[in-house]
Amino acid sequence: MTPKLKEKLKQLPKEPGVYFHKDKKGEVIYVGKAAILRNRVRQYFQSPERKDAKTRALVAEIDDTDWIVVDTEMDALFLESEMIKRYMPKWNILLRDDKSVSYVRIDMKSEVPCVTMTRNPEDDGADYYGPYYGKTAITRALRILRKIFPYYDRPYTGRKTLNTDLGLTPGIEVGKCTPRDYKRNLRRLISYLKGNRKRLVRDVEKLMYEAAEKGEYEKAAEYRNQFFGLKGLGTKIVFSDKEFLDISSDHALGELQRLLGLKSAPVRIEGYDISHQSGTNVVGSMVCFINGAADRTKYRRFKLRKQQNNDTESMNEVLTRRLRHLEDWGRPDLIVLDGSVGQLSAVKAACNEAGVAVIGRDKSGDHSKNARVRIVILEGDDYRMVELMPDSHIAKLIARIDDESHRFAIQYHTLLKRKDALK
Repeated sequence: MTPKLKEKLKQLPKEPGVYFHKDKKGEVIYVGKAAILRNRVRQYFQSPERKDAKTRALVAEIDDTDWIVVDTEMDALFLESEMIKRYMPKWNILLRDDKSVSYVRIDMKSEVPCVTMTRNPEDDGADYYGPYYGKTAITRALRILRKIFPYYDRPYTGRKTLNTDLGLTPGIEVGKCTPRDYKRNLRRLISYLKGNRKRLVRDVEKLMYEAAEKGEYEKAAEYRNQFFGLKGLGTKIVFSDKEFLDISSDHALGELQRLLGLKSAPVRIEGYDISHQSGTNVVGSMVCFINGAADRTKYRRFKLRKQQNNDTESMNEVLTRRLRHLEDWGRPDLIVLDGSVGQLSAVKAACNEAGVAVIGRDKSGDHSKNARVRIVILEGDDYRMVELMPDSHIAKLIARIDDESHRFAIQYHTLLKRKDALK
């Protein structure tokens, strides 16, 4: 243990929070949550003989530790998920049991949505929140949140149940609530899952006073219960003065900025891919990464209007359609295409007109997980190939974005192919 790390361990607080183990390069290699930061973090360096081989290997790499203090264990749970998605630390993956990874599924397109948990998100139009590490923790969190924002935990049947009497459902089945009111309430739950806790408390408090002024006392009482329920959870996250999670310290984004000569680090990066079978069921995918973490709520998929076996023209159609939505979908700071000079040439004019930077990943036919990471960069009318070291920060990020866009495209293509088979 280094002197710096020993000193850090003495400073650990007794509050709940999220901790970040880093290696000698300053890279985050593990993110964890704790009810009591001091106790949990110190455990890593005690009784090594009682730990398994993987944990001992992790501890051997730890050179420094930082943390964020929060008000409640629940805040720590949701913050841990956000930080793992952002940093994708290698030891979270190596130590992870896939059975313990859970997502919260909510299908807001349904007339009466239900809130469930799953280990495997599907391309079914529903929204997925997570991943959360440790099924027990997220189950307990949802149980608490359900008392504040009642919801159905299985498809709606219209029949009264014990949960109706316990106040754990919105009560549509007994005329207590309408489907429209229920969805409005679910959006507040979703806002909490997304981490918008401070704003949510403020909005609910405002609604409470507005309802009271209008004489809508039942509504005011409902908002009052939500307001005090949220306050009881400790919704405010308190970041430490030593907070190091500013985007400028994210290695991959900073390196991308320098490599591509961007004015600032690319906060929003979008990845695109095309999938088809000999020109049939041709689809395109758009995935979105915010600060290096996938944001499923911003994913889009495209069914190509022109069905053809021509990836460059298909990519042009996808990007042309996407760039018409800069106002309502948001503006990307960088676009990453699955393709080389051909795909870049096809979208160059559209991207230049929109003022959006674009690069391609040239896999030269190798679509395996171990494919090298070689990117194609536009330089005026010319192109420059850059071979990235496989263990570099940029290579890991580009590969992650490209793999995700490839997965999402294939998923949609497979869905359409199955629908055709059932006709």
